[in-house]
Amino acid sequence: MDKDEKREYFLSVYRHSLAHVMAKAVMEIFGKENVQITIGPQIADGAYYDFELPRTVTQDDFKAIEDKMREIIKRREDWTRKEVTRAEALEIFKDQRFKVELINDLPEDETITVYYTGDDFVDLCRGPHISNSQELMNVAFQIRSASGAYWRGDEKRDMLQRIYMYAFPSKDELKAHLNLIREAMERDHKKLGKEQELFMFDETAPGMPYWLPRGFKLYNALLTFWRELHEEYGYQEILAPVINHRTLWETSGHWGHYKENMFLVTNAFTDEESGKEKIETDIKYAIKPMNCPNAINVYKNTMHSYKELPLRFSETQVIHRREKSGELNGLFRVQMFHQDDDHTFLMEDQIESEIADIMDIAEKIYGTFGLTYVAELSTRPEDFMGAPELWDEAEASLKRILDKKYGEGNYEINEGDGAFYGPKIDLKMKDCIGREWQMGTIQLDFQLPLNFDLRYIAPDGTQKRPVMIHRAIFGSFERFIGIIIENFKGAFPFWASPYQVGIVPIRPEHNEYAKKVEKALRAAGIRVEADYSDENMKTKIKGFKKYKEPYILVLGDKEAEEETVSVNVRGNKQMNGVPLSDFIDLCVKMNRERTLEIIDSIE
Repeated sequence: MDKDEKREYFLSVYRHSLAHVMAKAVMEIFGKENVQITIGPQIADGAYYDFELPRTVTQDDFKAIEDKMREIIKRREDWTRKEVTRAEALEIFKDQRFKVELINDLPEDETITVYYTGDDFVDLCRGPHISNSQELMNVAFQIRSASGAYWRGDEKRDMLQRIYMYAFPSKDELKAHLNLIREAMERDHKKLGKEQELFMFDETAPGMPYWLPRGFKLYNALLTFWRELHEEYGYQEILAPVINHRTLWETSGHWGHYKENMFLVTNAFTDEESGKEKIETDIKYAIKPMNCPNAINVYKNTMHSYKELPLRFSETQVIHRREKSGELNGLFRVQMFHQDDDHTFLMEDQIESEIADIMDIAEKIYGTFGLTYVAELSTRPEDFMGAPELWDEAEASLKRILDKKYGEGNYEINEGDGAFYGPKIDLKMKDCIGREWQMGTIQLDFQLPLNFDLRYIAPDGTQKRPVMIHRAIFGSFERFIGIIIENFKGAFPFWASPYQVGIVPIRPEHNEYAKKVEKALRAAGIRVEADYSDENMKTKIKGFKKYKEPYILVLGDKEAEEETVSVNVRGNKQMNGVPLSDFIDLCVKMNRERTLEIIDSIE
């Protein structure tokens, strides 16, 4: 076990032990007879415990819980592990109904263990744990939050209260983590999205974002970039229906493997006898959760020759997936989104070169945003579709590709996490505060071409079956935009900014020149907005700064006379007396080159 592994091991033991201390503290504060305890695992930055309590825990309770935990730790109590029979466990926890349920759900041959903290608190747990509370004396912790959580994640079960805490080996590490959390809160895309009027949500469409005018300009800037790049690589964009008959989803396997995550379409009708409205029980249609079956329909529209392959059908149409309400999270977890999908049909001997091209596209897209990524191979899941030998062949192909690109063993393997129809390469990247995101995916599929009996004319005139690649780079526009909002803290690169230039005429008599400047910028493809209101100059500038626009042009007598612009550059630097034509050339250059940095001088 190396140094990092030892650290993670001890962190997991300490954090899990602290969860028990928290449970004991809560029971002492609220009274043992008033508290039902459930589970309390360690997590990446601490631990949590779920309770049923007589009242709602608020932020006012946090200090009392922390103080009680420190009091318990100072008691230096021994921790005792004990193996018990099922009957003994049921007796120990006879007043704790959630623990009783867990015990009854254990396999018959399961070794049941409990841990005593002192003599007055016991928890059902596999461990391991510390041997004495004094081991936690120097561990730094802080109650983070309290929220609702369904028992066993089932929204039909009891609503519990989940108390989270941060826990680190030292006060300095806890302090550094809290600083990181504060930075993350300042970057929160939900907060910035509201402040900059990018998107909104409404209770009539939970988890389905509305793109506001500014946000839609950002969305379209990314879409234009995506389209231009894919045009270079020979992709053809298609548009397909949002609703399809269930027979399509049955053939693709989604009806059998993914139905619970699909929005199903039911028809209402008026019963002739009763006159009452009824709902059809025979569901015939579903809103698409994925684009692949429709891309297959496009491929099947005509017989193709090997000379046409690879055929790359890309699509950015909206798709819908049902998510549990508690899992929705701004743009990161939604029920309606736009996936930058492609489905490529090709011959087996084209697989490696095609995936190499996809990797090139991914590097160009992520690199444009200053993001890096790592590859992860996900293999056959338990709920897989098709013949095992086809899976073996597909996994072997992807391994050869990754070995060639990164070197054998220089990528991660995620056993059992492939799609139900094929293995995949996931592209994972880290943002500016170190969070990892699964973004792009490249899925090799021998199964759906078989299900849909896809063919192409081979060089010898026979009909052969193509291979299919499913791939996305952004993953979804919504989630990717949420990530870059936070990554750039709302201060986007020039080329992606909703509006790139704000225009401030100092007084009404400068409006005429301002309109000339606005027209010239628009003609050059620059997204520009001007404030012709009667507000004073400082108020207008402040309004544009709220939206973190890259450039704000302040126009007065001198600028109108000399046909120049005075520029407030985002970040408070200024460029004065810049010829209008030079400024336009600068903007065009940054749009063309899609630079990350805002240029703040004219050479």
